[in-house]
Amino acid sequence: MGAQPWYYFVPYQPDISQALQELRLQEFEAGRYYPATEFPGLAGPQMSDPQHSSIDEAVKASLDTGTRSILDIQRIANELDYQAVSPLPDEELLRLYGTTEPTREQVEAAMEFYEMLDRGQGFYLVTYRAGSPHQILFAGYSFD
Repeated sequence: MGAQPWYYFVPYQPDISQALQELRLQEFEAGRYYPATEFPGLAGPQMSDPQHSSIDEAVKASLDTGTRSILDIQRIANELDYQAVSPLPDEELLRLYGTTEPTREQVEAAMEFYEMLDRGQGFYLVTYRAGSPHQILFAGYSFD
């Protein structure tokens, strides 16, 4: 099938790791992951309940394919790593958006940072509204 891009915007909170874990739980509980649903990132019917008893069980059930979702990301890392999201470097924020405080609209219009990622890796960045942190974007590629 090939790796699929995914991304999520969540409300800003200073603890990025906490935001990541809350997002993972939200998507797990909604059943928006493979194998609970074939294509979790596409519109259409979604499972109302997870088919597994835990995120770890869901990840194991997905085998080498991965869950095709944020469930494959386990932690925050300082640099690109597998099963992790790392901050998009300031120089990339400046290159892509001309600022280190982009708006959501700017980010949605230019997501070329995917070119820097391998399967099973991701970035996060904070978007701003009226000069204040507004949302966190988590974006990455599935394993397959």
